[in-house]
Formats: sequence, C-alpha cells, structure tokens
Amino acid sequence: MSAHTEVQQLGELLGLPDPAGLSHLSLSEELVHGLSVSALDRLAQEIAPGDKAFPEMIVSRATLKRRRREKRPLSAYESEKLARTAGVWRMALDVYRDEDHARRFLHQPHPLLEGRTPLALAVESSVGAEAVEHILGRLKYGSAA
Repeated sequence: MSAHTEVQQLGELLGLPDPAGLSHLSLSEELVHGLSVSALDRLAQEIAPGDKAFPEMIVSRATLKRRRREKRPLSAYESEKLARTAGVWRMALDVYRDEDHARRFLHQPHPLLEGRTPLALAVESSVGAEAVEHILGRLKYGSAA
C-alpha cells in the first residue's frame, strides 16, 4: 500500500473534503488549521461506537462542548491526536480486516504495552502510536506480538 493511499484513507476516515486529492502536505495543512468536530464524531463512531468517553480522550468535555456551541474546529494539537488515532485505526483494520477484531485489539490491555490499551497509548503520543503500529506490523507479517 502506498503512503499516498494511506493519507487518502485517513482523509476518508476523518471525513475530509476530496480525500482522493489529499497529500501529506494538504493533510498537514488541514491539521494545522484544525479538523472539524464532526471529524471527531465520525472517528468516534468508527472506533468506539456508543462510547461517550472516547471523544474526551482527544479533547476535554468542556472544551468539546464549547467548540460545538461556537462551531469552532479542534486545535492543531487535538487534530494531530485525532489523525494519529485514525492512522492506528486504519492500520488495525488493515491487519484484522474486521472492525470488531480491530476494536477489540485497540480496547484490550496488551502485554507488550505493560498492560495499557493500544488506543490509550496511541492517543497519548506519537511514540505511543509508533509502539502500537510496531505491534500491528508484527502481527501483520507473522512475528510474535
């Protein structure tokens, strides 16, 4: 799978306009300007349907409520967290080829992550997301994970 295709898949997951024309540079610009709250809602429905706590992993409840009321986008920092999480979700889907199995992987504590959930680690930092992606890569290519 090419990197460009991965960026387009992220654009689709986040509900960005014209994901087919999305590049790394244009995705970066979208993140700097702030993704819409609807991108968060969309990814929440994908990763954690019915889980009211998931959006609060990205942005605090009070801030999210204010952004909705004022119709303002997420900050660049929150947008980066959301895109990073979408990238891990995309990779989990690629490995498991099933949404339920991918969700289970993300939400269950993992021994290689010292009992933390892959989702929490991926949201927390880019290094955490890389650790989760490393495990997913090992699963995809047949190494013990």
